[in-house]
Amino acid sequence: MLIRGVLMHHLVKDLLAGNRRAAARLITLIENDDEEKRSLLKEIYPHTGKAFIIGITGAPGAGKSSLVDRLLQQIRAEGLTAGIIAVDPTSPFSGGAILGDRIRMQDHALDAGVFIRSMGTRGSLGGLSRSTREAIQVLDAFGKDIVIVETVGVGQSEVDIVKTADSTVVILTPAGGDSVQTIKAGIMEIADVFVINKADLPGAERTATEINMMLDMNGEKPWRPPVLPTVSIKGDGVDKLWEALQEHRTFLEDSGKLLDVRRQRVRRELTEQVEYLVKTRIWDEVRDTIELDSLVEKISKRQQDPYSAAGELLAKINFYKGDHGEGG
Repeated sequence: MLIRGVLMHHLVKDLLAGNRRAAARLITLIENDDEEKRSLLKEIYPHTGKAFIIGITGAPGAGKSSLVDRLLQQIRAEGLTAGIIAVDPTSPFSGGAILGDRIRMQDHALDAGVFIRSMGTRGSLGGLSRSTREAIQVLDAFGKDIVIVETVGVGQSEVDIVKTADSTVVILTPAGGDSVQTIKAGIMEIADVFVINKADLPGAERTATEINMMLDMNGEKPWRPPVLPTVSIKGDGVDKLWEALQEHRTFLEDSGKLLDVRRQRVRRELTEQVEYLVKTRIWDEVRDTIELDSLVEKISKRQQDPYSAAGELLAKINFYKGDHGEGG
């Protein structure tokens, strides 16, 4: 264990020195929930907090990957480095990411200033798993100026990105009923920038008008999300998107809201970590004290209910006391 710990320490040193293989290896260890993960993240954490995090979300087929690819060109043209985390659907066979997004960004594969990693959802329906948020810290410590997280874009879990990103871009397409779905999903509240991609298709102006009308109905706010047309396959409008993201960053920094956003993020991370540790520790102890299969069998046969059974499990480790029937 000591030798492995030393190797892990050298891995972090290599990461901080800009070693790409070290970054890839650390993200893999995090994805696999390696036993050294906590100590690795602890060592990395003091070197984080410098990268600006951009979230890209929207329905499947909206052109998120193509837009990110074009956005990378803008970022690199200014001499900035970027890390991309593309959250792909998980393969039902391997449990890994399908890698579609990384294939579409192949033009940047040999660029030393860009690091692209596809990560599977692994049961997190379109939202961000804990591993994804931890991978962001790796890319931050790796020294990337910008970290872009592209969500898989499924259902209401799209809103998860706002808990992680400094700026969130919501991508819609014309004449697809997206504006109505946007209201249903609550995405109106999370967007810092709206993009109408595939704006060369019929209905683009109408979609933009509908979004602007909904924004007007929300009343005046310190930051009004711009609604920008783009055609990502041609690169049209992507420069305006990059300008809008820079303007939003300036707004956050000048108003002091960036510190508030990141403080709220730290609070969520701390709360989630406590919940995770408590749940893990309790479950580890429960597994060692009772034969779960027999209990599952009793509940399946309606010989016992799951509520009192849960109370019994917790009582065995002195976590929960009292009438087991009140455990729910």
